[in-house]
Amino acid sequence: MAYKVAVIGGDGIGPAIVAEALKVVRATGVDFETVDFDLGADRYVRDGHVLDDAEIDAMRGCDAILKGPLGPPIGDTRVPGGTIERGIILRLRFGLDLYVNLRPFQGKGLDFVVVRENTEGSYAGEGGFLYKGTPHEVATQGSVNTRMGVERCVRYAFELAQSRPRRHLTLVHKTNVLTFAGDLWQRTFNDVAAGYPDVATAYNHVDASCIYMVEDPQRYDVVVTDNLFGDILTDLAGAVVGGVGLAGTGNLNPDRTNPSMFEPVHGAAHDIVDTGKANPLATIKCAAMMVEFLGEADAAARITKAVADAQSLSGTTSEIGDAVAASV
Repeated sequence: MAYKVAVIGGDGIGPAIVAEALKVVRATGVDFETVDFDLGADRYVRDGHVLDDAEIDAMRGCDAILKGPLGPPIGDTRVPGGTIERGIILRLRFGLDLYVNLRPFQGKGLDFVVVRENTEGSYAGEGGFLYKGTPHEVATQGSVNTRMGVERCVRYAFELAQSRPRRHLTLVHKTNVLTFAGDLWQRTFNDVAAGYPDVATAYNHVDASCIYMVEDPQRYDVVVTDNLFGDILTDLAGAVVGGVGLAGTGNLNPDRTNPSMFEPVHGAAHDIVDTGKANPLATIKCAAMMVEFLGEADAAARITKAVADAQSLSGTTSEIGDAVAASV
């Protein structure tokens, strides 16, 4: 079966590391074709284009999306803040209903997964300004939490925890202060838990979880949390297991009504473009997640093992990609 993969090379080192990930997937024998989309800060600087409905519709016709990092060089003021983040990344997550952000963390003897709600919370865009630019300026930023949105994310996390050997799930929130959103998350979590008696559960406030993530990360198996807390906690988790430069993520539509999107979580690193210093392993990990989600479990397992074996490799971007491709 030939899959159709939408490819967003992105900015900076993005095109180079995405090319290495695709090289590795080809080496597994998985049959796929690519559809390229020129999106990102570079495109915006050239002609002011961000992302349009026709491009989203074209992606809906694909089986998956592999995306490189997006963003301008640090200090580049030609791209207003939020243009790329809201105009491309969040628009794809919301528009394709990629409601689960899945980030697995393995390394330094650790093996845990964070399930982050991906289409609600503080990133939904509720809010606005009053008297902007005056001494009396007011800015509000709301957090949107629906029973449907919370429940489908929590249920996914329980299903995932049930499939893992430890069968343990921790809810992370701030219920003692965020008494409305936190109450909805806690009640939903408790209600769904009743259907999974074989999954042990726990609750941590997010600030306590940050401490545990550093001092006692072995306590975690699967973590479920909201959009904002998940964004922060997963960057910390990445640092704990070896650095965000080695972390990947899947923005999943578990219902498979739209293609899921897979991307590294590090930046575009414009300062090392064309130097051969960009490490492609995080993007190759994303490719493994992508082919696994497409049902190619054997290919995914081979890529994952090859990446683990390559952690200590040195070499250029393409040399590391070649080594991983040869190993699979």
